[in-house]
Amino acid sequence: MNPSRVAVIDIGSNSIKVLVAAHEADGRIVSLGHKTLDARISAGIDRANPRLTDEAMARGLAAVRELKAFAETYSPGHYIAVATSAVRDSANGDEFRARIKAETGCDVRILTGDEEAHFIGRGLTCDPALAGLRDFYVFDLGGGSLECLSFRDRELQQAVSFQLGCVRLTEHFVTDWNAALPVDVPAAIARHVGATISSTKFAFDLPSTAVAVGTGGTLTTTRAILGARDGLKLEDTSTTIPVSAMRELLGSLGAMDLATRRSVPGLPAARADVFPTALATLVAVAELGKFTTYHHSLYNLRWGMAAEALEKIS
Repeated sequence: MNPSRVAVIDIGSNSIKVLVAAHEADGRIVSLGHKTLDARISAGIDRANPRLTDEAMARGLAAVRELKAFAETYSPGHYIAVATSAVRDSANGDEFRARIKAETGCDVRILTGDEEAHFIGRGLTCDPALAGLRDFYVFDLGGGSLECLSFRDRELQQAVSFQLGCVRLTEHFVTDWNAALPVDVPAAIARHVGATISSTKFAFDLPSTAVAVGTGGTLTTTRAILGARDGLKLEDTSTTIPVSAMRELLGSLGAMDLATRRSVPGLPAARADVFPTALATLVAVAELGKFTTYHHSLYNLRWGMAAEALEKIS
């Protein structure tokens, strides 16, 4: 084991991920390896009394086992496992934690919404591409929740977690997941997103020069689809995503049935059912904040957890 390396397993509502990270000599945090698995443990999250199903927990356990085995090849000295909205909101979340502990040895920390937002913000400070930003918003969309943050002069001002995840909203607004998205659903989602955010303390009150930074699988997938159209790999695509391009994708992909959507290059089959709802959510946020682009970052929750752990180690 290498005591200066840490592995962070992030048990999200839609996907489960691992990051193995270490400090460079200059103090930067670098990724030694990372992996993502689609597990969708959040099925049924929009119910009045949400519970993780046996099938969902089995998928989650299998994913954690595979990701821990992947991390072990880097010999980290420390393991951190965290869970977010799906486990946080489920009546049997503690049962799932106990099963993970028994079968993998990982102690899972269930983050509150505020903690999740805080660590997302901490992770973004590790992104060298954002080093020049002073005033900016951050929006992290997952399967169960949407985290909204604002930074003024690189200091965190607001961090609010909303139950606006793409799986949750698809369950709420879409009746037939196999069919094309009904034409009235994006507007209904926009109204719901607007009412939910407007009813809280979160405010779009930064200077007009502030930019919107987005994290999460929706923007990664958007870049992959747009890149595939031009024959580009994800890493060769622009990190700046026009909201107009997201609206166009929403219109074109929403008009497809699920089987057709699953054949779209760059769109993972496991995300095809909730992807139109996810696009509609981020487009609605952009309209609320009057943004024309999202600056995509891959530095999110896992990086924030790793940064805190590595700081304590050093």
